[in-house]
Amino acid sequence: MSRRALVVRLDSMGDVILAGPAVRAVAETPGIDALWMLCGPEGAAAAALLPGVDRVITWSCPWIVNSPGAITDQHIDRLRGQLTEFRADEAVILTSFHQSPLPLALILRLAGIERISGVSVDYAGSLLDVRLRPGEDLDEELPEALRALAIVRAAGFAIGASEQERLRLVPTPDVSHLVLPGPYVVVHPGASAPSRRWPAPLAAAAVRALTEDGLRVIVTGSTAERSLTAEVAGTDGLDLGGSLELPQLASVLAGASVVIAGNTGPAHLAAAVGTPVVSLFSPVVSPTRWAPWGVPSVVLGDQDAACRNSRARECPIPGHPCLASIGVDQVVEACHLLLGERSRVGAEAAV
Repeated sequence: MSRRALVVRLDSMGDVILAGPAVRAVAETPGIDALWMLCGPEGAAAAALLPGVDRVITWSCPWIVNSPGAITDQHIDRLRGQLTEFRADEAVILTSFHQSPLPLALILRLAGIERISGVSVDYAGSLLDVRLRPGEDLDEELPEALRALAIVRAAGFAIGASEQERLRLVPTPDVSHLVLPGPYVVVHPGASAPSRRWPAPLAAAAVRALTEDGLRVIVTGSTAERSLTAEVAGTDGLDLGGSLELPQLASVLAGASVVIAGNTGPAHLAAAVGTPVVSLFSPVVSPTRWAPWGVPSVVLGDQDAACRNSRARECPIPGHPCLASIGVDQVVEACHLLLGERSRVGAEAAV
């Protein structure tokens, strides 16, 4: 009998990208003939890049987004109407360890979804049919991609071989006219949370140092980050800040030899297209859970800094020492290390 499934991930682009293996596991389960995703406004474009997703519902979740609006009947009814249109048979709510699935589970239940799975530290009563308890039914130290897979496995969806654990995207557009011929390195200096940004003067110095080493550097960022990308690119890098939609950004990252980025969505996007990452990682969250998944990477930054596991959006320590302590020479060295590793693997594959 055919079934319709809904997979929920309501936060950022990186979170949605890391949910990709779990989404494919649901989509590839025998009997599932349609899969929709419910995402927040920051993650919806990423969901459209995941294999297996037939349609994306965008909804700003008042208990997850950073600047929530008021909770109104109209806001809730809009979501219920879209859910009723889809008529899902079951739903899996993917959350991080600090989020509760229960408020949404109530809305899903009222929209007629009969079977709902999620992770909850709180008693779920009749809101969840499959409830995983953190630390008991689910190892909370798992990398986020594997954590999501564990949730859908517990919900009864098929999990294939180890290839299922890889991040993947649907085909993305040709951007050769934007990047020009030849190899290049991408520097992505921005992040939605200031606590996760390497200081711009250091990023600019890294672009100059990489260029002096004979590498071509492309700097990427959102429309809101145009002044940042211009500062970082200077006269040495190619500034594509504000020029790329998400599918184009994925293509630019796919063509890069290495990507240098903080703990932010484009680092996970780079991993999803198979590009090694120099990860400038602020320890406000755990690198075990959130470092780039499935590709060669070098994690830099003081992982024992006082902000460790604080989830702070603004750096709580004067001087931003966890990232400001990363030297330009460290980043350049890590970049060359990954370039060498990529060349070695490519040479072995060609034999």
